Amino acid sequence: MDASDTPQSLRALFDAAEAKRQIVESSYDSSSPTYASELEAAISLYTKTHEAIATSSLFSPNEGIEDVATSELPFLLTSFYIAELVQKTPRLQPQERIPVLRRARLAYDAFLNLVDAYGLVKSPYNRLLERYQDDRDAFALVPSTADAAAKRNGKIASFKAEKALKEKLSILKANPRYLENGDEELVRELYLTNTLFCIHTTFTSLDYLNRELSLLSRAPPAPPVATQTDPSRPPPEVDHTLRLDQPMSQLLGRGGPLLSKEGKPLQPFTLLGSGSRQELRRGVFRAGHNLPTMSIDEYLEEERRQGNILEGGTQPKTVVDEDDMDAVDRETYKARAWDDYTDDNRKGSGNTLNMG
Repeated sequence: MDASDTPQSLRALFDAAEAKRQIVESSYDSSSPTYASELEAAISLYTKTHEAIATSSLFSPNEGIEDVATSELPFLLTSFYIAELVQKTPRLQPQERIPVLRRARLAYDAFLNLVDAYGLVKSPYNRLLERYQDDRDAFALVPSTADAAAKRNGKIASFKAEKALKEKLSILKANPRYLENGDEELVRELYLTNTLFCIHTTFTSLDYLNRELSLLSRAPPAPPVATQTDPSRPPPEVDHTLRLDQPMSQLLGRGGPLLSKEGKPLQPFTLLGSGSRQELRRGVFRAGHNLPTMSIDEYLEEERRQGNILEGGTQPKTVVDEDDMDAVDRETYKARAWDDYTDDNRKGSGNTLNMG
């Protein structure tokens, strides 16, 4: 189609889409609401441009690339830009990103079919296109069956090709004939080189896209979102009988003895030192805190009440009244007699058989 036949509305749509794309690509905060709205606007404008191209039959399968006007060459990249922008959709869950990636791959398909129809997919990209069309889901720049050396060489070759295309684009854009005069021959070469660079980028992106799809397909499903409950309805009753960390209200309201007659605990409880109240107050909000239900004194009192503590036995040692001289003398003679006995009988001297 001649350049003069290009609808002005199509040119305006494409220019507006290009302006939005530049804003999106220069944005550094992909989480901001402004970024999301600009991205959506750019995708919408490119989609409308694509529809306008199809309606106007701008590109025909009966034409060669030499029949396409220089000013219309940028329109070849419409589907490519859609694919690139769609992948930038932010804040998606794994299962939500899968259809986004599939949509991007469909846009890459449309771009490759268009440029291939004009004979722009040349070596080595024509072989990549054949492999991609044979199995779109399993496509990779280097086949998965290749060894490590082949994969490394493939990545190096791809990097060198990308670097060479970028350098050529920089040289063409810096040419005075392009900057000052807008030489049509130079402009056309720049557009075609940029198209070749986009073809290279497409196959690289498809490689990453397929790997991401493979990972997402194996990702576990997201947990269900909690539903809003009716505030007027009472909360459901919860059975705490099988819980180890039962609510304190349940423990305190049980009643009954803490220990059986055999000394086995009938209810859970926590021992508490009589001087630990202040420490417990400071630790109430610690993770995993379990509030004690009785002090040690209370526990011993309960044990004593149930007869689990032995009492009695030897008589308590009497305290000698220092004013009672007879009692003091008896204690003194008793201590001396014990000292004499221990002096005459060494410890262990009677254990002649060495028995413990």
